[in-house]
Amino acid sequence: MQEIIKRHILEHQEVLNSIDSQTPVIEKIALLMIDALGKGKAIFWCGNGGSASDAQHLAGELVGRFVGDRKPLKSMALNADSAVMTCIVNDYGYEHLFSRQVEGLGNEGDILVGITTSGNSQNVLNALDIAKKKQMITIGLLGKGGGKALSMANEAIVIESNTTARVQEMHITIGHILCDLIEEGLNLKK
Repeated sequence: MQEIIKRHILEHQEVLNSIDSQTPVIEKIALLMIDALGKGKAIFWCGNGGSASDAQHLAGELVGRFVGDRKPLKSMALNADSAVMTCIVNDYGYEHLFSRQVEGLGNEGDILVGITTSGNSQNVLNALDIAKKKQMITIGLLGKGGGKALSMANEAIVIESNTTARVQEMHITIGHILCDLIEEGLNLKK
């Protein structure tokens, strides 16, 4: 058992060290988010499975708070409303789960963050496509080489790992960094 534990910790540390090279794109994404939120725009998040949990977690950090009390920011996870989700899936199919919501809720200048460890989740790809057509800013939190989403996102962070758990661990770490930078950039920290 200890060997498995140590293997996970070592792999986590190696992947964590590799995201240091992503600092410029993390900063660029944070500036895009700060600008959009400062203009009253919204940040939408979407993902499947563990990435859905990350989407909800990060939307919650912005609507609620990350550090200290502050005004809520416009942010929403598109995988959080079970009535909307089951309606869309039943009537249109799972591949339209996020794109239908982006089409109805998104506006020019809003941001869509698609989180997909493979970069190939069809419902995320469809959402990125609709967001681009609506002149939204598209961001990918990706893994495993970035997949098809890499070329669809205006900006992307690709975690260079083929292990889903490691990719998801880095996505939430980067998400927390973005939340911190947003609060700092909007001068919301107390």
